Amino acid sequence: MSDKTASGDGQGWMARLALRFTAWAEKWFPDAYIFAAIAVIVVAAAAMLNGAAPTEVARTFGNGFWSLIVFSMQMAFVAITGYVIASSPPAAKLITRLAAMPKSGPGAVAFIAFVSMSASFLNWGISLVFSGLLARAMAARTDLRMDYRAAGAAGYLGLGATWALGLSSSAAQLQANPASLPPSVLRITGVLPFSETIFLWQSMVMAVVLMVVSIIVCWVSTPTGAKAVTAQDLGVDVNTKAEALPPRDKPGDWLEYSPLLTILLVGMAAVWMVLEFGRVGAVTAIANLNTYNLICLMIGMLLHWRPRSFLNAVSKAVPATTGVLIQFPLYGSIAVMMTAAKGFDGHTVSDRIAHLFVSITNHDTFPLLMGVYSAVLGFFIPSGGGKWIIEAPYVMQAANDLQVHLGWAVQVYNAAEALPNLINPFWMLPLLGVLALKARDIVGFSFLQLLIHAPLVLFMLWYFAGTLTYVPPVMP
Repeated sequence: MSDKTASGDGQGWMARLALRFTAWAEKWFPDAYIFAAIAVIVVAAAAMLNGAAPTEVARTFGNGFWSLIVFSMQMAFVAITGYVIASSPPAAKLITRLAAMPKSGPGAVAFIAFVSMSASFLNWGISLVFSGLLARAMAARTDLRMDYRAAGAAGYLGLGATWALGLSSSAAQLQANPASLPPSVLRITGVLPFSETIFLWQSMVMAVVLMVVSIIVCWVSTPTGAKAVTAQDLGVDVNTKAEALPPRDKPGDWLEYSPLLTILLVGMAAVWMVLEFGRVGAVTAIANLNTYNLICLMIGMLLHWRPRSFLNAVSKAVPATTGVLIQFPLYGSIAVMMTAAKGFDGHTVSDRIAHLFVSITNHDTFPLLMGVYSAVLGFFIPSGGGKWIIEAPYVMQAANDLQVHLGWAVQVYNAAEALPNLINPFWMLPLLGVLALKARDIVGFSFLQLLIHAPLVLFMLWYFAGTLTYVPPVMP
């Protein structure tokens, strides 16, 4: 990379500021696990300051540690299935066709943004990997001069703008699946089906607005001509040739290379899904994370066709689940310590924070304050599901007290929680691995999106809250 590119010369002041911020963050910002571990210590100390005995704090820590084990595995499979589907041979053919469509650099970047955000409504893992592979394919075109950094940032918009408003929203999935919620949280929130969260018309309008605005920003902010920094300028090899399976060299490999087992497994799953959809309806069935993951896994298996190709893709996807597997147990401990470790007067840390929210807000200002709070906290705890387990007890209790629509409170969290993703490198890692870039290469463009998204999202959260009526929690 040239000194001019690294310093951000030729870019606007906002991009230069973002590049400086990212350079600082990459030097001083620790791994997200460190923040999760610190949060455990802080909450434990807060519980003891609230009057809970050290032994009680330790007991609730241990009781909560594995409380999210089911959800942890479910979220890991969201990441795995997304990678498996996006890296399949049919997906590669689709990417080749899509990459040939744009006629200009800004048009290519805007198109990548559209694809990334559209895919994120189905699965955030698909969004990251598919859009990254699409950007590489476009960068390989000799007739298209496209700024590779801007393309990478566009591919990240699914995670930075819309994923939490779609089917793989961790908070919405948790609230629709009572078995995945800790009982202490379920008692406060009740069960909230998708019809009360991501399928609210207000939520869908917000998602469309964010898509349109993001695409426009991509189009007008992408450097052109000599200022466009291509993948070749950055020294990135964008060869998109698919990796072929090695030839079968021993009899025992026959079933690994034959589609027979794939056909039988997918066939059984298809029959089960028809029965399940007939029993509870398609929307309710997909709202179940187990069903959602089964469908995605079978699609991935079918697209790879041969078990060996499928298994190779799974092995490449597993490293992306590290953060989920090691951090979610800590989030479970935090949630139980906050909601079960009682102080001298019988109140918990969660009770105290909920009371604070109620004391400084009202029905009209709560969505705005909750949005700001969730966005700031999301920078330090970059996990939609894990952070919701921590946040839900007190923000949802405050929503009950102030009679704010509970489903919209979840969407306030979802939309605001996505904002810090635009500058936090944690969820960028899978995409950066596909692109062979560093966070500092793309965050100048994503920071520009953040400056525009933040006031727009907060306004819509406040405005749409006034169109909804409070309904008490519904228990399973």
